[in-house]
Amino acid sequence: MQYWCEYAWLGGDTAAAGVLVGERDGVITEVAAGVACPAGAIRLAGLTLPGLANAHSHAFHRALRGRTEVGSGTFWTWRTQMYELAATLTPERYHRLATAAYGEMVLAGVTCVGEFHYLHHGPDGVQYADPQAMDEALVAAANDAGVRLTLLDTCYLHGGVGTSLNEVQRRFADADADRWAARVEEVHRRFASASVKVGAALHSVRAVAPHEMASVGSWAERHGAPVHAHVSEQVAENEQCIAVHGCSPTQLLAEQGVLGPRFTAVHGTHLDDHDIELLGHAGATVCLCPTTERDLADGIGPAGRMRDGGIALALGSDSHAVIDLFEEARAVELDERLATQRRGHHPAPVLLGAATDAGHRCLGWADAGRLAVGHTADLVSLRLDTVRTAGAPAEALLETAVFAATAADVHHVVVGGDVVVRDGRHARIDVAAALAAAVNEVWT
Repeated sequence: MQYWCEYAWLGGDTAAAGVLVGERDGVITEVAAGVACPAGAIRLAGLTLPGLANAHSHAFHRALRGRTEVGSGTFWTWRTQMYELAATLTPERYHRLATAAYGEMVLAGVTCVGEFHYLHHGPDGVQYADPQAMDEALVAAANDAGVRLTLLDTCYLHGGVGTSLNEVQRRFADADADRWAARVEEVHRRFASASVKVGAALHSVRAVAPHEMASVGSWAERHGAPVHAHVSEQVAENEQCIAVHGCSPTQLLAEQGVLGPRFTAVHGTHLDDHDIELLGHAGATVCLCPTTERDLADGIGPAGRMRDGGIALALGSDSHAVIDLFEEARAVELDERLATQRRGHHPAPVLLGAATDAGHRCLGWADAGRLAVGHTADLVSLRLDTVRTAGAPAEALLETAVFAATAADVHHVVVGGDVVVRDGRHARIDVAAALAAAVNEVWT
């Protein structure tokens, strides 16, 4: 199969015109710029990008959209509402909700998602007859929606620093770290495939004690798998960690040997200079989730200092208050402008790299996220004739994509050589109808 792109981003500072991308068996076999459209090629109008990677997702949070925006509060009051939702989910409901949420992602140009999965068991922590029923629901949902999945099976053992699990949190927890490792080993055996990777996650230093972290790190090391953790999202998290352990969350993770090139710190909103130094020296990634971080009043992370410190940046939609990786990308720059009263911290190509190559790498897909020979054939095409993008000059198409386009401008999505979105419509799912049904189901 050949695709001829009116414009395409090949990793440079500007888009190239007239780009031919050849694909066979889901892999890119040729890339040539400045050529005419050959007979038989599929013509992709507008700007074509590599597939986007949503590096941090909690699929079930999609059902919270709009429902948590009444009244005031903090992350911690929002969490109470999230727990109410978590208590309603069964494997069947989770499958329907995740399928719809992943379908929305694909419509937005997401071709790979990192699911930070901790809803493991039934009510009160009782295992389902199939202990991997919730994992299976997510794997099936990704397959149904046509998106590649990194299932980040999350270790969650405590309700907070030095506190017990509450009633809902017992659904998240295994008996201990070794039981978590045994369970995730079976998840890996059953579900790892050409379209699914199984990685590891520590929920946070609130939910995993220092002596338990080694089990997670060693499992990931044995499998060469990514390992993620929520890190310094809240000031209170830092304060609790310092009070009990005498150091920041990042320092604690470093002391336990968790940091490394396959480690991703999610959020990093309240990292200090030493934390940034540790992560940069380790070759780690930070996944920023700006639409969630502002929705939950977390704060604005030091993205500029992270990049200066050698940390790769990835992007995620997290709680899915919005599913739009273009919005996440521009928010990194625009939020930093608000914090510093200065413009121009993160150029458009850097932000696109966070949404594509860096995101895929932190999810374990080093052969995706670029329009290059040998990489997975994931293509996302943006219209350049909408009210948001019309009139963009050829030399500023990347800036238009990052600072003006939205998910609604995506018109064609190819995942591993398969067309999943054509003319702005999902090829398999009526996504809006699926979302309405799945969200209404969990609240009734």
